[in-house]
Amino acid sequence: MIKKIKARDARLGMYIHEIRGSWLEHPFWRKSFKLESQKDLNTLLRCNFDELWIDTQKGLDVQAELIVDETVIVSVEQETIVEDPIPEPVKPAKPVRKAIVQTSLDEELSTAKTIHHKAKQVVTSMFNEVRMGNALEIQGAEALVEEINQSIVRNPNALLSLTRLKNADEYTYLHSVAVCMLMIALAKQLDLDETQVQQAGMAGLLHDVGKMAIPNEVLNKSQKLSDHEFALIKQHPQRGWEILKACYQVEETVLDVCLHHHERVDGRGYPDKLSGDQLSLFARMGAVCDVYDAISSDRCYKKAWGPAESIRKMAAWCDGHFDEVVFHAFVKTIGIYPNGTLVKLKSGRLGVVIEQSRKSLTTPILKVFFSTSTDAPVPIEIIDLSKTEDKIDSIEDPQKWQLDISRVQGIT
Repeated sequence: MIKKIKARDARLGMYIHEIRGSWLEHPFWRKSFKLESQKDLNTLLRCNFDELWIDTQKGLDVQAELIVDETVIVSVEQETIVEDPIPEPVKPAKPVRKAIVQTSLDEELSTAKTIHHKAKQVVTSMFNEVRMGNALEIQGAEALVEEINQSIVRNPNALLSLTRLKNADEYTYLHSVAVCMLMIALAKQLDLDETQVQQAGMAGLLHDVGKMAIPNEVLNKSQKLSDHEFALIKQHPQRGWEILKACYQVEETVLDVCLHHHERVDGRGYPDKLSGDQLSLFARMGAVCDVYDAISSDRCYKKAWGPAESIRKMAAWCDGHFDEVVFHAFVKTIGIYPNGTLVKLKSGRLGVVIEQSRKSLTTPILKVFFSTSTDAPVPIEIIDLSKTEDKIDSIEDPQKWQLDISRVQGIT
């Protein structure tokens, strides 16, 4: 039986059928799930909504009934929330990870540029070895993923600002680096554990390794592909899976994303035409991250869409192409106005998004530098829109204003 209850009445053992409220207001990537974790319960109770729907056939009701003897039934009131779950059997202690101190954007940007440059070198070398028929060695990749992970913990805005720093000639290599960064950030948004975050990063870094088995003249063709050439391109997930399968160090998660990042939730993707629950969470994440970076990057056959325009295009495709909940989590990760978006404010000033606000997806932090009223530069000012009356009026095309957004951001 589907039943509406007050959110404060949620308890362990209930089956959450639906959370009523905006997806911006809660962190759960699943629409329906059994409430079995004290951490999830505490998170649910802290969320900003009043009610939810439960399925009493799949989990507990608001009140549980206990049979005391054959004739007496006693109602037991809602149990009190406790912070500490029932102790589990003692497990071997894991090495204590050193706490990572969060830093400002300016402080992290220099380190992020170094990591980005190193990542390009690592991936280029690794992929070229594969193209020459040599075995894939991923030890360097594992260390790189951990460096990226730590940078994102310190300040995610720094590395995520660099994802679009690629030209068409570098696309294959730096696309893999960008998808790695996006997968790690999305995994953290979905509250996955550190092992899963590392696997998500590796999956992003290696998801396109199969393109090394595709002839360069097809991969980099600037004109429309023939049917035969497109069929060759569509082989890259399977070819990548074969390359990774031969590497004993690769996790199943990484293999799965490599093979299935072009699948769609409506079953119209490739190579296996999987749909719905046949697709793992990581494959759904890979599909979103791969498409976002692809359409927001310059390619040999098309110019990039802007970051915010890319999000809007993807939102329009969400019915059938992407998992809706994973896509919503992705938007929470990079923002409705992702870093690098050029906007015009109600005041007539132009600004570029440099950071996301912790308060709202609609009030990012901008670097303001130009007045459209006077058609002249103004003193550069950093504005947190959550702390000002000024609001975003429109998204602007940098080409219209003859701007190099990376230079305005200060990342090149």
